[in-house]
Amino acid sequence: MNKSSQRVLVAMSGGVDSSVSAYLLKKQGYDVVGVSLHLWDYSQNQKNSQSQEFDTCCSEEDRTDARLAAEMIDIPFYVMDYQKEFKENVVDPFVDSYLAGKTPNPCVACNTFLKFDLLFQRAKRLNCDYIATGHYARIEKSAEGYQLLKGTDPLKDQSYFLYHLEQELLSQILFPVGHLTKEEVRKIAKEANLPNANKKESMEICFVPQNNYADFVEKQGSQKLTPGKIVLPNGQVLAEHTGIHQFTVGQRKGLKISYPEPLYVIDINANTGDVTVGEEKYLWKTGFFIEGLHWLGTPKVGEQLDVKIRYRSQSSPAIIEERENKPFVRFEKPQKTVTPGQVAVFYKDTQILGGGFIESSV
Repeated sequence: MNKSSQRVLVAMSGGVDSSVSAYLLKKQGYDVVGVSLHLWDYSQNQKNSQSQEFDTCCSEEDRTDARLAAEMIDIPFYVMDYQKEFKENVVDPFVDSYLAGKTPNPCVACNTFLKFDLLFQRAKRLNCDYIATGHYARIEKSAEGYQLLKGTDPLKDQSYFLYHLEQELLSQILFPVGHLTKEEVRKIAKEANLPNANKKESMEICFVPQNNYADFVEKQGSQKLTPGKIVLPNGQVLAEHTGIHQFTVGQRKGLKISYPEPLYVIDINANTGDVTVGEEKYLWKTGFFIEGLHWLGTPKVGEQLDVKIRYRSQSSPAIIEERENKPFVRFEKPQKTVTPGQVAVFYKDTQILGGGFIESSV
């Protein structure tokens, strides 16, 4: 089958990466169809903020940018409304997680349930052979199957968000810019006269105005907020608070307490409402329990892997073992700010082996 008879559904967010992805695939001879996902009603954000500017993705302005890029590339373009699915699979779990004293990563959930689940199903109904996105990641076929690899640009690598992908999906996904740097992508966009060649990158979580998580959770949460006390490790009460959703492990600013030494959130108890704060030394942990493990590759028993405990963190050597009849990740050297609810992803060199959710740390 030649490329001219292979149809690709490209998820176009309105950013330069996905637009260049569509452009490159069209140039390579694929039958390309561009789609944008309508995920959130941004009028809600505007009602709750004095500013009309949001440094996000997937807004109405972004969909317009995607449509203009599709017109320039000369491909058909559609908008798919997934607002209900987005709220159920991304926004509601995000809110519930904060109310439970954890710190979620909604971008992982969005990739799992929207871009590589519902979109994949839609691609099949449109008789597409592949789906493609602007992620900075790579896929290679080996004797053991398909491997998910880091993007070539270390500053833009997004493989962290994709650890959940299955072999069947990997065989039908294209990452056209995964082997490029951001600078190279912008150069291609300028040469192709794409309207978003110089568009800045989205930095905020798309549905949270001004990155104010606490305010958003209070407005969206259907559950009762959990107030409690701010305490030291020895149990001394320093203050009271109106809800654990206002805190995250590692937080220093916004604690609204006075103390001779800088204090950080080191633990959040969702049952009692206690938020424990302490000096920086308490943030260093030897390891963590992990739940919801998903493997793309099979690590050997006792094999040392590299693990990232946050998207922007450096990876660190660790070994997965069993403790208290549960999988436990033991660091080679203690690591700082291991946050329950965040995703931990395992690597071997440039290959992504799998990942899961941090349950608790020790």
